[in-house]
Amino acid sequence: MLPIRDINPSRTTPWVNYALIVVNIGFFVWELSLGVNLGGTFERIGFIPSRFWITGFWVPDGISMLVSMFLHGGFLHLGSNMLYLWIFGDNIEDRMGHGKYFVFYLACGVAATFAHAVTNSSSTVPAVGASGSIAGVLGAYLVLFPHAKVTTFIPIGFFLILRELPALIVLGLWFVFQLFTGVASLGGPEAGGVAWFAHIGGFVAGLLLVSTFTMTGPKASAERYFR
Repeated sequence: MLPIRDINPSRTTPWVNYALIVVNIGFFVWELSLGVNLGGTFERIGFIPSRFWITGFWVPDGISMLVSMFLHGGFLHLGSNMLYLWIFGDNIEDRMGHGKYFVFYLACGVAATFAHAVTNSSSTVPAVGASGSIAGVLGAYLVLFPHAKVTTFIPIGFFLILRELPALIVLGLWFVFQLFTGVASLGGPEAGGVAWFAHIGGFVAGLLLVSTFTMTGPKASAERYFR
């Protein structure tokens, strides 16, 4: 399934979400400018689990953990991540507030990266991408807006049909797919590809952290009108 928008208006302008999208795109433009040197750059500043466990949590590993959240492996990788962030991030920022949303986004990214490091401790492949942070946003959205309608393309054979589905179904199936694929990948040969447990870890972090970061009071109670 491919979501293209949600029917869940925000009450505030999601400046942080816009900024995160711009920064991710900016980093990708920088990556393109490196050309053939990109692989070496990923080796230096991408997050490498085996290096993390050898050095302990030293400053270089902390920096690579943060920087890797804004790097992407290609146009499709960037495009799919930014699409999900565009659709779901604004409502989470609306509920948390700008500053808390930014901290939440980074916290989910760190949790996602750590989950990847634990489940792929011997990997020497650089891990890059905003997927872990965005998975946290999806987890928060599932908690806060389970009944919000999401306009989604659904593949039926060779055709795509457009339907409005509850976020509970769209995001729930997304997580189930990540979980089953991630478990199936355990013990397999190391190769570049999708860091499934970064997605799983980020999503679970979003589920667990959302109540800590969500605003309370009259403003938050208005959520019921947006379902």
